[in-house]
Amino acid sequence: MKTVHKKTNIFTFLLFVFMVFSCSDAIEFTEYKSLANSEWDSGEVLTFSFEITDTISPKNLFINIRNNQEYNFSNLFVITSLNFPNGTKIVDTLQYEMANEKGEYLGTGLSNIKESKLFYKESKVFPSKGKYEFTINQAMRKQGEVQPLQTLKGIQDVGFSIEKIVN
Repeated sequence: MKTVHKKTNIFTFLLFVFMVFSCSDAIEFTEYKSLANSEWDSGEVLTFSFEITDTISPKNLFINIRNNQEYNFSNLFVITSLNFPNGTKIVDTLQYEMANEKGEYLGTGLSNIKESKLFYKESKVFPSKGKYEFTINQAMRKQGEVQPLQTLKGIQDVGFSIEKIVN
């Protein structure tokens, strides 16, 4: 019985997300990658490819994370790379808050799945037209340890989106 209820919650959540995204003119690109068993291995690099045709208008870029109750951390460290058509590459190590001081997950969602829309680049103007690639991998470590956490549990989906700045 719990499995049917869980699948219904997931379907309802995904339908809601689809409706929200399909109604917005601001979204230029959005894509999600689902992680098997809600586990993100340290060597698993997720890649998002997209085409840029507008080199004038500034855009906001977001990393979208869907986590469930198995996520045991209050933050998230990731390593990102934005690869330009001319071969230029921008690499960042980023930290995001995923829970408040009480341990409650941040983000939105009606079930035990929370979606966090995290700023990656704000008011970004792409310098040239062409195919770009965004990559992301988790860089979590236990406190005081040098080696990365082999498997990060509780991350169901990772997404990347680009939105026009609408005044």
